[in-house]
Amino acid sequence: MNNVNKLKFNLIKTDGSARLGQIQTQRGIINTPAFIPVGTLATVKSMSVEELKEIGAEIILSNTYHLYLRPGHDVIRTLGGLHKFMKWDGPILTDSGGFQVFSLSPLRKITEEGVEFRSHLDGSTHFLTPELAMEIQGALGSDIAMAFDECTPYPATREYALTSLQLTTKWAKRCLEARDINTPLTPLDRGEVRQALFAIVQGGVFKDLRKQSAEELMSMDFDGYALGGLSVGEPKDLMYEMINYTTPLLPKEKARYLMGIGDLNDVLSAVADGIDMFDCVMPTRNARNGTLFTSNGRVSIKREEFKQDSSPLDPECSCYTCRNYSKAYLRHLYMSREILSMRLNTYHNLHFFLEFFRKMREAIAKGEFAQFRKEQTPIMQKNFHED
Repeated sequence: MNNVNKLKFNLIKTDGSARLGQIQTQRGIINTPAFIPVGTLATVKSMSVEELKEIGAEIILSNTYHLYLRPGHDVIRTLGGLHKFMKWDGPILTDSGGFQVFSLSPLRKITEEGVEFRSHLDGSTHFLTPELAMEIQGALGSDIAMAFDECTPYPATREYALTSLQLTTKWAKRCLEARDINTPLTPLDRGEVRQALFAIVQGGVFKDLRKQSAEELMSMDFDGYALGGLSVGEPKDLMYEMINYTTPLLPKEKARYLMGIGDLNDVLSAVADGIDMFDCVMPTRNARNGTLFTSNGRVSIKREEFKQDSSPLDPECSCYTCRNYSKAYLRHLYMSREILSMRLNTYHNLHFFLEFFRKMREAIAKGEFAQFRKEQTPIMQKNFHED
């Protein structure tokens, strides 16, 4: 059988620049705009795959860097690939490992060939190249792989951003060649399919460089395109400016992915610009720290005021946590450092995010996105911007 890529993006409706779509994969449909729960180590922390499906997750993200270091991509390949390893039969997106190399390993050396870095686990030295990044993702067997890139830091000079962009373009070409030549087919019940590959647009906060990066990557015809190097310390208005400028440059017929953005105010702005996919650890990390998002604003469950509060966390929420438990009980679990605290909190926060995206898709379908954004902005301000 020819190794044919079956991933396809269908644009169903636009509402202004906001887009309602579907990404078709061999393992299922991803409705967009989509939120991707982060399962760094082949697990969305504290959640079973059955629970993820129950709350409407259609795709999850796993981390190339972390799985390369532990348990090792060869181990996962031997065990049948990431889907079988973690018992998730829906689509999986794997990042390239580039961001983690740059953010977790201060002792690194970047060359045109790749990046030498030290493991955050044991200090051992490794050399990650575009070819190895694709080999790892091929072994994991993800449905969507990301090209290896250099995440341009902020602040960065224009000269640095240009050099970083040029390196990212060269690495993207090598990733594409490695995928096409070396990546094995992923066996599936319904046939075999080549792994889809998304490129990552860089260029820092310089519009002309963002345009250059987008044009160079589009000339190579990737399966989708991501915006990288944002939310790395730059002011919000500058981030919005880069998203607003760059997104329309990307192909309308391909999925557009904004990496690492989880503030739902930012999501509303980016969807208004035409972004289709998002991922972030914000709902899960905040849940473990006792911070919960609700229709009435952010709740810090450890506060004394909830000690005898018998009401549900969010009366408007239909999730398992809100249907069954009081704020007093959730506070008790958190203060007692019970494992169930992390599970119930995470269940709620992910449900909140996925329900928000479902309602957003519904609004676009009805041509009411602008009204949805107007109604949701003050609620999200209370969830994400309150002191």
